[in-house]
Amino acid sequence: MIWGETMKHKITRIIAAALSVMMMSASVSCVEEVNPSETSDETFSSVSRYDGNIPTTGSSEEATDESGSDIAVTTTSATTTETTTTTTTVSPVAKGNIYDAGGNILMSSYHDETGTEVRSSSADPGYRIAFGNILSSSSAGFDSTFEDILRKDNPTAVNGDTEMGQSIQLTMDARVQNAIYQYMQNNNIVGSAVVMRNDGSIMAEVSYPSYDPDLLLSDPNYINTLPGGACVNKAFQNVSPGSCFKIMSEVLCDKHGITSLYDDGTWTDDGSVIVNWDHNTGYYPVPDRSLYSAFVNSSNIFFAKAFQQIGKDAVLSDLGNIFNFGSGYEIWCDFGSLENNIEIYCNDDLRRSAFGQSYVRTCPIYLAALGREAVFGDMVKPFVIKNIVDTSDFSNVIGEGSEPFEVIGSIPKEYRQNLLDGMSGVASNLGVYVPEGYQLYAKTGTAETGAGDFLYITGCVKNVSDNGSSCGTSSDYSDYRASGGSYTIVMQIQNAQYHGFSFASQSAMYYKGIVDIVFSY
Repeated sequence: MIWGETMKHKITRIIAAALSVMMMSASVSCVEEVNPSETSDETFSSVSRYDGNIPTTGSSEEATDESGSDIAVTTTSATTTETTTTTTTVSPVAKGNIYDAGGNILMSSYHDETGTEVRSSSADPGYRIAFGNILSSSSAGFDSTFEDILRKDNPTAVNGDTEMGQSIQLTMDARVQNAIYQYMQNNNIVGSAVVMRNDGSIMAEVSYPSYDPDLLLSDPNYINTLPGGACVNKAFQNVSPGSCFKIMSEVLCDKHGITSLYDDGTWTDDGSVIVNWDHNTGYYPVPDRSLYSAFVNSSNIFFAKAFQQIGKDAVLSDLGNIFNFGSGYEIWCDFGSLENNIEIYCNDDLRRSAFGQSYVRTCPIYLAALGREAVFGDMVKPFVIKNIVDTSDFSNVIGEGSEPFEVIGSIPKEYRQNLLDGMSGVASNLGVYVPEGYQLYAKTGTAETGAGDFLYITGCVKNVSDNGSSCGTSSDYSDYRASGGSYTIVMQIQNAQYHGFSFASQSAMYYKGIVDIVFSY
């Protein structure tokens, strides 16, 4: 293991983000602009992703999820990549390379004749842009996060007497990353997609739109052409998760013996109104709604009543102990920390938290870890570093990467099957077909915001023979699927209105497209 300096990496990332914002123009920035009318009285900056508290809009009335509701908000944060960029830093040891799992070079550097370090990104324009807001120092990406590792002396010298730092092999597959990015671009899917293997390794982490880091640094006017949020890594950005949060709520209900409740469809308590997404269909009331029905049909009222019955202290304790969710349960990953947030100041906050509203925040990377735990029972820590390798010889592994299958949370065994049944029911309703030998488990979520709806599908495409540890162990994951590995796939759409979607279930065809890409490589 190599992650004794995680806090240092995080601080480095925050500083890099701040510096990149200062470097850019005050009027047009690579950080997504936030409309004041879309936020609460809180304020937040371009680096607020790292404190895990991006505020949402505060509708005190309703938030309907396609089958349950949620509130989300605009975002902030950043990450990118480069092709031929001269920095002002002069170091005796140039940064080593960053490779993908298959050995494709994503970032490299050298010292020119003046001793100035030149850092460049992949020559492949597809890789360069698809990884733009994930790798680049301009977006506080991996190239900043792993600065210390990349500058550590490499065992051998490169380019004569010009010494290079050691290199990093990521778990990410550049082919899949680029293919998903192109798919999102072709369909104008503003948002993010995360693909995580069963051992916790991230195969793809796409944030659309992105940008060309070469042009960002070489053309002063390029930044003015970028859409809002292009430099933000939306996959690593805290916003409301929508009814995907009900994955956790279902387990808490089961644990506390709440298996049926009266569902009004529209419920008023303490002057606050909560509605279900289908409250005006004439289906209500449902006098004895089951936990299974509440989950599959995403009833806000069922889970709101359940949380009120369970109580604040038990809810916060269970979320932390079972799911690493909430204050004091920060998840330290090799690429930074996942800082999920839930704040409860009154009964209305407690009720709305049950369906991912109020002060609940998380990111798509965490949802991938949550989806994995939902299906296999154990949450494993996400990671992106496969190996530390010799810069002059990629095949020479000189150091271990992050630990695979590092279990950091578990659902008690007696509460797992009911959740599996519910996620299987949701997946059946989506109509997303997966390859033979696999089964899909899923949960949808719709988050209403001042900027429009954010839609989520959190799913696990499980190999039917996968017991939770059967995955390839090769240096490049080339035998992963052959050995029975499964994938957790999260899709987030931030421009639902453009597509005419009111509920996340309506975006299932796009989710199917991402699943198909994953199984094409």
